[in-house]
Amino acid sequence: MTEAPDNSDLWHRLRRHTPARIALGRTGVSLSTARHLEFQSAHALARMAVHSALDIAALRDDIDRYFPATLVVQSQAPDRTTYLHRPDLGRRPTAEAAAQLATDGDGADVAVVVCDGLSAYAVQHNAAPFLAQLLPRLATEGLRLAPLVIATQARVALADPVGAALGARLTLVLIGERPGLTAADSMGLYLTFAPKTGLTDADRNCISNIRPGGLRYEEAAYRAHFLVSQSLQRGFSGVGLKDETAAEAAGPLQDHRVYLDRPATRR
Repeated sequence: MTEAPDNSDLWHRLRRHTPARIALGRTGVSLSTARHLEFQSAHALARMAVHSALDIAALRDDIDRYFPATLVVQSQAPDRTTYLHRPDLGRRPTAEAAAQLATDGDGADVAVVVCDGLSAYAVQHNAAPFLAQLLPRLATEGLRLAPLVIATQARVALADPVGAALGARLTLVLIGERPGLTAADSMGLYLTFAPKTGLTDADRNCISNIRPGGLRYEEAAYRAHFLVSQSLQRGFSGVGLKDETAAEAAGPLQDHRVYLDRPATRR
């Protein structure tokens, strides 16, 4: 007689190829205890990411070698509960923040805005190593950078009035993305040309899932540099600006489809 296959080993071999929650198996009609506990742990980590606060002092220490001048602003959402219930307030800076930005603006080419978003944990861990890859690429273009802005209780669109107040030609937003059950540390990048209040997600380009277990810093920086360069040359961003780096990497004998960075739902 042949022995029955060891299903637990089969699930293990499948799961090692992806962090997605696949091949969970079952005990009777339910998940096994181990898989159930893993789910509870992932859910707790996602909740922690949403409700955790950004450690501004630590973030400044991580990036002060790149940005000696740093501004800290807050949206009109006074606390985390309000931020989660009133997305509109997270898109507008306080009056004090707007006045401070107008004072410090000097018409730079690029303004980098680091927002806590829905996962402060994500930008806390990914913003500095990503900027270490991106900023040397931008330096080759001779671009002038505005003072770094760290924004709390912030949504993506907060960077529109921030960039306008700084007089920047283009804004780059680094923001913590909504955590899932496989990744609570996913950081997104949004690029907007000629930032101003009232723009929509159709006016932006997005690079998502920047993290060690997702889109690597080097590749994300390469794509971001391409989009920044093309946006400043062409004078627009959004649905009209395509990320052609996928076609470059494919080579002349491969499929030259061009992938559009589709903006996510409005945040």
